[in-house]
Amino acid sequence: MKWRWIVPAFALAALVAVPWLGDEVLIQFGISALLIAVLAQSWNILGGFTGYVSFGNSVFYGLGAYGTAIAMAQWHQSFWLGLVLGAAVAVALAALLGWPILRLRGPYFAIVTLGLSAAMSALIANLDIAGKNIGLILPLTRNDTMFYELSLGLLAAATLTVAWIARSRFGMGLIAIREDEDAAATIGVDATRYKLAALMLAAFFTALAGGIHAYWITFIDPAGSFDTTLDVRMVIMTMFGGPGTVFGPVIGAFILSAIYEILANGISTAAALFFAVVIMLAVIFMPKGLMDLGGGFRSLGWRYFLANMRRYRL
Repeated sequence: MKWRWIVPAFALAALVAVPWLGDEVLIQFGISALLIAVLAQSWNILGGFTGYVSFGNSVFYGLGAYGTAIAMAQWHQSFWLGLVLGAAVAVALAALLGWPILRLRGPYFAIVTLGLSAAMSALIANLDIAGKNIGLILPLTRNDTMFYELSLGLLAAATLTVAWIARSRFGMGLIAIREDEDAAATIGVDATRYKLAALMLAAFFTALAGGIHAYWITFIDPAGSFDTTLDVRMVIMTMFGGPGTVFGPVIGAFILSAIYEILANGISTAAALFFAVVIMLAVIFMPKGLMDLGGGFRSLGWRYFLANMRRYRL
């Protein structure tokens, strides 16, 4: 095992031990942090590697939640079938919408994806099978350890997928698109197919996280399931940790979740303003995130931050 995998291995062992060593509050915080880390890692596939900043991934989260809820509450099926249903619907929608919207670039793509969550929320709010605006109540279960293990397993699967992407020809194609999409096309990269595959992968993991969260909290409604603030949190946590890296989004999600929890227990207004401050500082002083900070600080010291400001003309 190479040295760079030793720290992640120890971190994984510590996370596995939480249900046996931690109390109920820590386990519940762990579930929330693990699921938001999955969302950040999923966003990283499209936003970090491909360079397409999406503000619509909460659509897939909501579809995963509603797929699970409808299967369990309306059709009286198992959680596992609902989880598969939600993921399948999310991936199908990503494939359907991906062809037209992924032909847009830059702010046009971001604006279109921003409207997807509002549109889907309005649609779900008018469907009888989805409980309309009232929402759905899922069967109650009190097994936080199960949800913790599911969340940890999903995060491990998403991270291993991103690790494969980082080393694969597919990942090199995504990076080429991020750096210069027109130049990537000249060397044989089918940009539309690569971007569509990235979107479908992101939708898959995001929907599974939504399904697990729905069963854990046992109640969903359109406003909560298609909450656009989730998109903002995905972007901030990925940018803070390091977009286009394997472990950056996970580190960013854990650190910011912990700080947010501390602030939320003290001053709620400070918690609300915290993310805005973080994203401004991260974009200005370390646009490549914490994963780039170590090497940059070792070579340049405090000049690393000034170099970033000059490089990006901030």
